[in-house]
Amino acid sequence: MTDLVPYLPFALGLALTGAVSGVMAGLLGIGGGIIMVPAMVLAFGLLGYDPAVLMHVAVGTSLAVIIPTGWRSARSHAARGAVDPAILRLWGVPIVIASLVGGLMAGLYSAAALKIIFGVMALFIALNMALPVQRLALERLAGLPLANRVSAAVIGYISALMGIGGGSISVPTLLAFGVPMHTAVGTSSALGVMLAVPAMIGFFISGWGVAGVPPLSLGFVNIPAFVLIGGLATLTAPLGVVLAHRLNARLLRAAFASFLVAVGIRMILQALFG
Repeated sequence: MTDLVPYLPFALGLALTGAVSGVMAGLLGIGGGIIMVPAMVLAFGLLGYDPAVLMHVAVGTSLAVIIPTGWRSARSHAARGAVDPAILRLWGVPIVIASLVGGLMAGLYSAAALKIIFGVMALFIALNMALPVQRLALERLAGLPLANRVSAAVIGYISALMGIGGGSISVPTLLAFGVPMHTAVGTSSALGVMLAVPAMIGFFISGWGVAGVPPLSLGFVNIPAFVLIGGLATLTAPLGVVLAHRLNARLLRAAFASFLVAVGIRMILQALFG
């Protein structure tokens, strides 16, 4: 029993990460990966695990967590008619293939490279929350099947390497293509599951046999982190939905954008300077 004592701060940190991720997912209508990944990197790092693989494990585990939480969200949206089957058919194949490729290629990227990808995209997402960057760039391509498929592939590949469900990128893209907000959010939650499953499999395969991963990991997926974060995130997501109807939406978006800027800059600086 005493052998487990050193892991208690780790377990508590993961549980807190899951609770906060669930609240933020419900509050802002995004997946919790953008919060889970940097939190897990910090938690694993504090326990002294190999920094060369911590980013990989954080990303792979985040993708595993997205599967049950995203499935629950997608079913809820589908029950309200907010999931568009036509978009799922159009985006499905490219997003599945691209995310699987991203997961399988994860082992080829260094931890620093993954941090730079995460940091740059976090800054882009923050910018996109302040300015309609994607809408201005993509709105003229609405209705073109090729534009949809290319967008799905890019979102799938990048999201796999970031450990996110892609909602913070796919929702603005769908809005730019003329999809109503509720349908964009609901459909994005279903696309997140379609993305996370093959991406997680890719991280499972690419991390198999790699030295230095935390205990009880399957490839780049850590099982204790998956259980603790996934369980708490699923429980607290409804609380975020309740809070979303009581708090100032503009203030929340500004606060979250500021958080993304801080996380993005920190990730990039870590990658460049250690």
